[in-house]
Amino acid sequence: MEYVIGVGAAAAVGLFASVVGFDKERSFYPVVLIVIATLYLLFAAMAKSTDSLVAEAIPALVFVAMAVLGFRKTPWFVVAGLALHGVFDFFHHAVIENPGVPAWWPGWCLAYDVVAAAYLAALILIRRASHAA
Repeated sequence: MEYVIGVGAAAAVGLFASVVGFDKERSFYPVVLIVIATLYLLFAAMAKSTDSLVAEAIPALVFVAMAVLGFRKTPWFVVAGLALHGVFDFFHHAVIENPGVPAWWPGWCLAYDVVAAAYLAALILIRRASHAA
């Protein structure tokens, strides 16, 4: 069920951002990636686990760096960051022990991240095609 809700949430956020115009700002999807990347830090803080917080900081910094590169260079870094974060969600439990992560979170976040990456990739391609025409 968490996968279905993750897919629906990502599609809803993407469509809402497009309709309202939020995603016309170059910073929108990089900020989404930063928020996604820092949620595992929040879970570690909620569990009062310093070890988890330190361990979570390393991948969070990698995804924040991808968001910055996506903002400064090309949004394809954000697409890659979102997709890679989905892969990270799948393997997270085997790499980092974080007692604050809800049992349903990895599946939800995996689904959300992959759909958000696909949505942004489609958006980039559609906008490029419309500018070329």
